[in-house]
Amino acid sequence: MKVNHEKRGLRPRSAQGFSLLEMVIVLGIIALILGAAITFSGGITGAAREQAAEAKLREFVAKIETYRMMAGTYPSQQQGLQALVEKPTSAPEPRRWKQQFKSLPKDPWGQDYDYKNPGSRDPTTFEVLSKGEDQELGTDDDLSSQALQ
Repeated sequence: MKVNHEKRGLRPRSAQGFSLLEMVIVLGIIALILGAAITFSGGITGAAREQAAEAKLREFVAKIETYRMMAGTYPSQQQGLQALVEKPTSAPEPRRWKQQFKSLPKDPWGQDYDYKNPGSRDPTTFEVLSKGEDQELGTDDDLSSQALQ
């Protein structure tokens, strides 16, 4: 019978754990991956905001069409989107009116939606606009209800 005099559970020094350099390298790789993920998700957030704004523009179109069916006409430029919240008292006064929103929603960037009647792309109908990410009307990132059709 051969007796093993080596102590059990002890490993050579090289196998006892990670060195400080190895830990720093691993943490650096994790930081790079997290940084890339955060950067990438920022782009997704921008696209998600645009999709949310487009969905709200479609909702505005539906509510304004409902308003037209009841009132007989679209809200005027002066009445604007507020005609969906409060019954207009200025001309053209609606024949019948029903509240479409309790309050006007903001776009995903926290700005008010704009209303034009007649619209800028198609002057035969209205247009609802979101100023987009730069929050300025008349720039390339504006979203229009007329562009969705």
